[in-house]
Amino acid sequence: MLEPLRQGLPPLDPAAVSNAASCALPARYEAVREARHFTRRTLDQWEAGDRSDDVCLVVSELVTNALRHAMPANTPRVADQSLPVRLHLLRWSERLVCAVRDPSIDSPVARTSDDFSAESGRGLFLVGSFSDSWGWQPLAGTLNGKVVWALFRLRQPLG
Repeated sequence: MLEPLRQGLPPLDPAAVSNAASCALPARYEAVREARHFTRRTLDQWEAGDRSDDVCLVVSELVTNALRHAMPANTPRVADQSLPVRLHLLRWSERLVCAVRDPSIDSPVARTSDDFSAESGRGLFLVGSFSDSWGWQPLAGTLNGKVVWALFRLRQPLG
């Protein structure tokens, strides 16, 4: 199930994943809050909280981008909408990857302007600023769309 997420990620041993979690998100903007809460709960369970604020911010930006830019313009943002966006969290001992899958094949576009007073358009700048690296990969096979991911280095527990 998680094989498509490994495409395009920095070198990580898939066999060494210590934890994985995912959730489907509806095409409504309340899904951003749901994704953030899911992420916080998951990181608390995994005791991987040293970067949880950064991870939650990045998850918010990735999900917002998926809903705003990757959904067809005529997609209604209502509660009974199907679940076209999926959030995946993968944890290795010293790394965490959050990945958002969406139905669009269009590449994410980072803002190149220096206008940081604009109301929107800073999402990928924030993703790049708060994560250790990020990227995206089109999906192949029976899955359509792409995965946009962000990698976080975690501190090793003391002891």
